[in-house]
Amino acid sequence: MARYIIPFYQPDIEKWSLEARLLRWLTFLWLLIGLVALFSASYAVGLDEANDGWFYFKRQAFWMIIGLVVFKIIIQIPIQLILKYSPWFYLGILTLIIGTVMGLGQNINGAERWIMLGPIQVQPSELLKPFLVLQGAVIFAGWKKLSWNVKGTWLGIFAFTLACILKQPNLSTTALCGITLWLMALGGGLPYVQLLGTALLGMVTASVSVMINPYQLRRIVSFTDPWQDPRGDGYQLIQSLLAIGSGGEFGVGFGMSQQKLFYLPFQYTDFIFAVFAEEFGFMGSVILILMVMTYATLAFSVSLKCNHPIQRLIAIGVMVILVGQSLLNIGVNIGVLPTTGLPFPFLSYGGSSVMSSLMLAGLLIRVAIETQEAQLE
Repeated sequence: MARYIIPFYQPDIEKWSLEARLLRWLTFLWLLIGLVALFSASYAVGLDEANDGWFYFKRQAFWMIIGLVVFKIIIQIPIQLILKYSPWFYLGILTLIIGTVMGLGQNINGAERWIMLGPIQVQPSELLKPFLVLQGAVIFAGWKKLSWNVKGTWLGIFAFTLACILKQPNLSTTALCGITLWLMALGGGLPYVQLLGTALLGMVTASVSVMINPYQLRRIVSFTDPWQDPRGDGYQLIQSLLAIGSGGEFGVGFGMSQQKLFYLPFQYTDFIFAVFAEEFGFMGSVILILMVMTYATLAFSVSLKCNHPIQRLIAIGVMVILVGQSLLNIGVNIGVLPTTGLPFPFLSYGGSSVMSSLMLAGLLIRVAIETQEAQLE
């Protein structure tokens, strides 16, 4: 029983491919770095809000332990069996997303992205990501063989899902999910005309969302010159840049960030990279980015070696979300992208986010394992 639930116990690891083993340890390293960064970034806030500096760290560690158990279980289950049940999980989570749109969600910072399941608060759009990848892989890998009834039904479900997430409103997650599906469709060999039409439709939809949500337009405009409104829309970015700039080459030291002391908003979620950069400096940030890019390289290698079309698209989808979301978060923190609410996988605080990220990592490693097994047959 232990082999199925204890994350660090893996007796058959010598049978795994090199990519699977490296991805497993990189995932654990990424988690460790995230816990260290979160402890520092959230300590002062936890002390102020809950009279416990370890408050956010303990909650994150709790969800991380549960996520690691799920991660280990996914690694043990054949992809074919996971795909059998993934549509039902997808539709179940979509129901929760519909609930947030219908007013059953919790309004936090002007958006209803969270919903209560008893005593537990979850963000359905985060939990959906692994199942979005799985269903996208099934549809786009079998595009030429599937009937138009099946393709049309799932394309409609995908579009409806993105519309619901956009309505919360959550433009950044909508865009990330849409881009992930689009790149998976590209990897699946869909006609370029259809891909171009979908891309244009997505850009039009994003433009309409920006026009009817003034705060999104202000975010897009303010990041080009945050000093035009230093106490308003440009405040977050200015404080983030001050944190990153203060880090210098080697940082001010672990736990010594000044910007996290209630100058930088969302210092343990959206802007945790700025705190990390202030404390560990340019060199620490480069090492973190190199780790993320190594993860991307390994994921890409898995996708290239995989002969099974569905598994190949799963690897691509996981790579796009984990690596793409990381780079988008960094881009926001350094001011090259408009401010969004996308967390940094494994670093930012959030139970739904860490659960989703671990499920995605588990799927990628499972694909790498099965690719090795197929090559040995």
